[in-house]
Amino acid sequence: MRIGEGAVPYQEAWEEQQRLHALRLADEIPDTVLLLEHPPVFTAGKRTKPEDLPLDDTPVVQVNRGGEGTWHGPGQLVGYPIVKLPEPMDVVAYVRRLEEALIRACGDFGVASSRVEGRSGVWVLGRELPDAVLDPAKVVDIGKLTLRLGLPLGIDPRLAGPEYAPSNAGQRGDDRKLAAIGVRVARGVTMHGFALNCNPDMTWFDRIIPCGIRDAGVGSLATELGRDVPVAEVAPVVERRLAEVFAELPEPALAR
Repeated sequence: MRIGEGAVPYQEAWEEQQRLHALRLADEIPDTVLLLEHPPVFTAGKRTKPEDLPLDDTPVVQVNRGGEGTWHGPGQLVGYPIVKLPEPMDVVAYVRRLEEALIRACGDFGVASSRVEGRSGVWVLGRELPDAVLDPAKVVDIGKLTLRLGLPLGIDPRLAGPEYAPSNAGQRGDDRKLAAIGVRVARGVTMHGFALNCNPDMTWFDRIIPCGIRDAGVGSLATELGRDVPVAEVAPVVERRLAEVFAELPEPALAR
């Protein structure tokens, strides 16, 4: 666990992920998670659009995870689980476990969070708007999903149901994303992971369209609670919740 003055440059963490991935693939180590902070950096996943990146000359690192563009930096707890998924491999179930661990951790700090159908990550839902009516012109129905018009289609139908709040189509105020998730699975072993906003300088997010989402905001534990919530306070709670959730897998629990 490297946070605060021990923040890890993104490239260094990426090289360590690759090293651990090879060891986990060869069964030379158990499932492992890196918990750390990065110095400020923008990263762009495979689906990032050029118009969602910084408008100035801020450097951007292209990465091979899923998802779109995001920011990492001080005040944000980043986790890179290196996990061998059981067969039959279910990547959606893996993402759900990451979400579940983070939802429980946020709850430990008194912040109620949720999943939102059709969107990965952990969210604080906007306040319900009195007398709001769902505008059919703003949504598209895909099976059980009700999504904002213009979102990419091809959403996995499992991203619906009681575990997911309905996609916001004007029936509540802006949702706020507390944690972003972007993963890659290579030869059955996971890489990349999640970023939970604890107490970052939120103005960094003003330079990009975080995760390519224009109709929602970004939040942090500090902004939700109205007090400072340092990464050092959050990291052991997330570590415990990850171990708890991944203990349900037929593989060894996550080890630090």
